[in-house]
Amino acid sequence: MKNLLPYLSAAAILAAVAPALASPECTKEPKDKWLSEDAMKAKATELGYKAEVFKVEGNCYEIYGYNKDGSQVEVYFNPVTGAVVAEEVEKKK
Repeated sequence: MKNLLPYLSAAAILAAVAPALASPECTKEPKDKWLSEDAMKAKATELGYKAEVFKVEGNCYEIYGYNKDGSQVEVYFNPVTGAVVAEEVEKKK
């Protein structure tokens, strides 16, 4: 039983952290219904984001960059509508 304790502890930590690491559910639509990457980049710019990194993450478009206030952000977009699904803003120090 003593030998299992480190493994159980590690499993509990992973179970607590995993949801924070997973990308959100953005759409169930097939990729042929998605906005083009160029259209999504333009939409993000219209919304006030400046993308440093743009990528597909799961079933989302994701950017790492800055919002209109100049704060660093990680943003997930619905690739069909261009709506923001989740946004994490880095707190200024």
